[in-house]
Amino acid sequence: MSRTRPGGSLPGRVDGVDAARGLALIGMFVAHLAPPAASVDATELIALADERPRLLFALTAGIGLGLLTGATRPVADTVARWTLRRQIAIRALLLIALGLVVVAVFAPLVLVILDLYGVAFLVMLPLLFLPGRVAVVLGAVLLTMTPAIATIAQRDSEIVALADGTLGLLAKWFLVGAYPVIIWVPVMLIGLGLARLDLASPRVVASTALAGTLAASVALPLSRMLPDPYVSPADPAISAWSAPLRASLETVGNTAVGLVVVAATVALTAFARPVVRRFAGAALSPITAMGAMPLTIYTAHLIVISYGKYRSESGVLTDDSWPLLIGSIIGFMLFAWLWRRYVGRGPLEQAFRWASGREGGAGSGSGSGEGRADGAAAPVDDRTP
Repeated sequence: MSRTRPGGSLPGRVDGVDAARGLALIGMFVAHLAPPAASVDATELIALADERPRLLFALTAGIGLGLLTGATRPVADTVARWTLRRQIAIRALLLIALGLVVVAVFAPLVLVILDLYGVAFLVMLPLLFLPGRVAVVLGAVLLTMTPAIATIAQRDSEIVALADGTLGLLAKWFLVGAYPVIIWVPVMLIGLGLARLDLASPRVVASTALAGTLAASVALPLSRMLPDPYVSPADPAISAWSAPLRASLETVGNTAVGLVVVAATVALTAFARPVVRRFAGAALSPITAMGAMPLTIYTAHLIVISYGKYRSESGVLTDDSWPLLIGSIIGFMLFAWLWRRYVGRGPLEQAFRWASGREGGAGSGSGSGEGRADGAAAPVDDRTP
């Protein structure tokens, strides 16, 4: 159960956000391991796990950054702000290194996002202390443009060629990769803004749900009405404008779905009637536990699937498996629930906390998750993976 500090400000631990992050992890498991479905409807349902979980993950990461830097009462002291930026920068560099090591050593048959998250955190450093409304508006405006920019870049032969040159890693990180950072940063900004506006406020949560519902109900149907640029044969003249426009609409709509998910999980675990809160907390506890240690669970998932049984289907190497998918979901939920109950913070989360200097350093939190910075209580969140 998340705890609200005096004055009704944001709790140091928000179980609803952890639950949303846990759902994003499960969505990633589905995207990585679900075999091709026999029906078109089932295929489209599984395909949703390729897009929405990563955006939900980015949204909750932005909320985590907001909690880490003071939430509704952001750290004001200049020295404390630089300390937090340094700690986040260290985590970012560790994430980049961990991502590159996982790819080099384990070579899982999936796209690894750890290094991309590290790069996104570095880009977020100068934006960490924006006012809540500014962060939300800036993130929303950028989100209408950056998916189109990334799509145009991915269709430009000269830019794509950069990915094979000396600047290949940078090009993949920011523009032509499967998960461009220029898309993730706006989503993180929206999450950061929500933490600043106060997710402990029923009004803010209700407004988030309403805004997400409206945006999703407009953007997603509009994207379906546009010509599909990936249907062969595609008219180059049509796909030149439909591909970027469709990408922006789909990303806005899928991010909006993430807003609804966060609002729903926070409402269920914080604002519902006591009996509903207790039931939701118990039912979601294994998922919440996963979301409280996303770096540990995601990295362990990559290692597990790297040892999966590979096979070739139509000349493509795959490790898709229903038993592995179901076993991963159940196994990681059980592990996370037991670890959180009997040990506490996830092992990689604890290691990153120590390495970045948060353990016992400036702005570090106590066991309750509520730290002090600039002489004022400030909630911290160590689950930005």
